[in-house]
Amino acid sequence: MQFSIVFKTVGLLLMLFSLTQLPPIIVDFIYAQNEALYFITAFFLTLLSGFVLWLPFKNSTKDFRIREGVLVVVSFWLVLSLFATTPFLLSTSLEMSFSDAFFESMSGLTTTGATVLSGLDGLPKALLYYRQQLQWLGGMGIIVLAVAILPMLGVGGMELYHAESSGISKERLTPKLTQTAKALWKIYISLTVACALSYYFAGMDVFNAIGYSYSTIAIGGFSTHDVSIGYFNSYAIELVAIIFMLLAGVNFSLHFLVWRKNNIFIYLKDSEFKTYLLILGISIMLISGYLFDTGYYKTIEESVRYGVFQSVSMVTTTGFVSTDFSLWPFVLPVFLIFVSFIGACAGSTGGGIKVVRILLMFKLAMQEIKKFIHPNAQINIKLNQKSVSENTLVSVWGFLSLYVIAFVVIMLMLMFSGLEQVSAFSAAAASINNLGPGLGDVSANYGGISDTAKWILSFSMLLGRLEILTLMALLHKAFWRF
Repeated sequence: MQFSIVFKTVGLLLMLFSLTQLPPIIVDFIYAQNEALYFITAFFLTLLSGFVLWLPFKNSTKDFRIREGVLVVVSFWLVLSLFATTPFLLSTSLEMSFSDAFFESMSGLTTTGATVLSGLDGLPKALLYYRQQLQWLGGMGIIVLAVAILPMLGVGGMELYHAESSGISKERLTPKLTQTAKALWKIYISLTVACALSYYFAGMDVFNAIGYSYSTIAIGGFSTHDVSIGYFNSYAIELVAIIFMLLAGVNFSLHFLVWRKNNIFIYLKDSEFKTYLLILGISIMLISGYLFDTGYYKTIEESVRYGVFQSVSMVTTTGFVSTDFSLWPFVLPVFLIFVSFIGACAGSTGGGIKVVRILLMFKLAMQEIKKFIHPNAQINIKLNQKSVSENTLVSVWGFLSLYVIAFVVIMLMLMFSGLEQVSAFSAAAASINNLGPGLGDVSANYGGISDTAKWILSFSMLLGRLEILTLMALLHKAFWRF
């Protein structure tokens, strides 16, 4: 293991991350709520720590290997979450414990959206902005951003890219990795700007429009109000959220191809995208129909309004709420938690298992049925008119197995920590799927659970964000063999 390149890279990344403490300072100067000092302290602490890590190894010219890439990704997410706690710990408006602060920062950076805070409406604007910004940075992956910048500083990024992007599709959009990262960020920023403008014209003020655009495009779910999007009670705002949650849940590589070829019909040729829309459509019909059929809402209009919004929010793992869905007939909240396991598309900012993996598993199941009927038949599994290799299918099976095992273990650990069954189930699902909202004791927020449960869930969030394999590899003894 070449630790010199690991320390050098983490140091560089920390120095870069220190710059993200500056926008909240500007926000505090605008609203004059005396929070700037905490962010200034966080800026210098993060910058200095990064410099101390980088300085002894600045002349290291060793190349990255996959093990160093994995170690940098995991350690940086942990270190970043650790330093991101600084404003939360220093602010007298919050008075948070270290467990709460780490949970909040990890939830933000992993775009989970679970929070231990209440009374958001009365918090200083700088803190509210900071929470939203954490999600925006985590949305595309701070490592991808670093891959676009680090080559200019003399550090390569291919291994970082593969360690961060452990999903099905690792295809680069452009010949050079740096150009790929830049292309993805251009799309990401463009969607964010478009979302913010749409929120503003739909009726939000500038502060909320920017804040909610961050968490919408990041598929995060953090809000500047306790009741989330429901605070605005606006058809127009909910429609904007639905549109951009849908867009953010699509593979960004697909967005790039549509933009580069100037052909919107490319979306309709993609198997994962069509399955994504199908899952959303089925969820919307089931939820809206059940709400109206049971008389929970008196009109079909209300049933459709809340059914559509909550279905899109949960399927994409955004976690916004326009109403307290935990009060719906019990089968519906449980159904929404289960559907969040599917998640958004691979290559999106969403969590969950990802649509493409579910699609491949369905195709594999159909293949087995056909083989049972026709034992001698040669049946290939295809995705977008291309045959899927056996290695890919084995990889998907392995991932799915690890995902299920991890979820069960986390749920049992939460129950041992004192959570009852429904709360433990929903909290485990909400964390590993990077979803946010839960049921039972965590339906409002996660402030009332034990510190032990918060640390378990923080680990689960990271596990889900790095799609299991990266973190599991680090925990395997074979990883550390020299």
